[in-house]
Amino acid sequence: MTAAASTPVEAIWRKERRRVLATLIRVLGSFDAAEDACQEAFVVAARTWPQTGVPANPYSWLVSTGRFRMIDTWRRRARLAAALPDMARLMETAVYTPETATIRDDELRLFFTCCHPTLPPDAQIALTLREVGGLTTEEVARAFLTSASTMAQRIVRAKARIRDEQIPYCVPEQSEYPARLETVLRVVYLIFNEGYTATSGRSLTRSDLCLEAIRLTRLLKELVEDPEVSGLLALMLLHEARRATRVDENGDIVLLEDQDRSRWDRAGITVAQSLIEEAFRRRSVGSYTLQAAIAAVHANAPTFDETDWPRIVALYDALVEADPSPVVDLNRAIAVGMRDGPGTGLERVDAVLAAMGLATYAPAHAARATFLSKLGHQAEAQKAYAQASALASHPAERRAYDQRSNQLYR
Repeated sequence: MTAAASTPVEAIWRKERRRVLATLIRVLGSFDAAEDACQEAFVVAARTWPQTGVPANPYSWLVSTGRFRMIDTWRRRARLAAALPDMARLMETAVYTPETATIRDDELRLFFTCCHPTLPPDAQIALTLREVGGLTTEEVARAFLTSASTMAQRIVRAKARIRDEQIPYCVPEQSEYPARLETVLRVVYLIFNEGYTATSGRSLTRSDLCLEAIRLTRLLKELVEDPEVSGLLALMLLHEARRATRVDENGDIVLLEDQDRSRWDRAGITVAQSLIEEAFRRRSVGSYTLQAAIAAVHANAPTFDETDWPRIVALYDALVEADPSPVVDLNRAIAVGMRDGPGTGLERVDAVLAAMGLATYAPAHAARATFLSKLGHQAEAQKAYAQASALASHPAERRAYDQRSNQLYR
């Protein structure tokens, strides 16, 4: 199927494929069999729906078709004794009747199976992005900065390990959540980030991935009472609230200071704010909640010039303690520069660049260029923007850095 949903089958492929696959994995008990069955079901749909019309419940139709296609396949292999027990089990129910709760549980089972601690952490993330998030192998490979062939092998090995070690397709007991939740949340945020700033393609954003990540987090929130689930959901809602204003009609990036704040989704921001307050009330604030709190300060500022930078610096101070990283240090340095002036900002950004190994990180050079420009060092600022442009991964980012460089002498 192509990225553009130009037919009903393509539209339903994009909307329902992951849910159909999750249910087929549970029903068939095998990633490989479920993927074959899912593919077969959509092939049949593409062949028959143009004549018969789209059924009233496409999800049910596709699950049933996929399941019976696999039964037919196993019938053809009836001499294989290993297939007979599966056939007997599947034939017990003639008609599949889906329920909303069942569909939700199937997705959660698949989610936690992909994030099983028996699998290596990178395999957990890769498999979940592929099977739950619906990213292509190439997109997952880009997220890991590796080749598609290497990623394909990693995913195949992960599936084989699930099969060989008979890892159950189930949601874990509540006592197991702490050991499983961190990876699950990380995977969801990776899915969201790929949608928020795509690593490839014509568009800077992919709303389907952002909305899928938000939907999965809402599912998790129904299951798990953890402040960081609320924090992550708030963070994604705040970013999603600004999505429509992040690019112009040409697909070019619109900076935060230039975005039309009247077009931000205030309902989403209000929901996010309540989630942040809920997390803070529980006095167990983690990285996602702190990031959400920072995003909320931006969302609640009437204008860019009225942003509460001292508050943002204080939140970054807490974030450095909770989840230190070079990118967090860079963002804190930028916030300090916005609070104390461009000279301090340039000094802090240069210090991070020298100490934190961010020499190939485009936003670091762009931040440096911004402070240089504010100080009147336009030639140096142009060089820094050129470095950022050369390192940018998406064409829209490169255009943004080039445009800022070209505007320096106007």
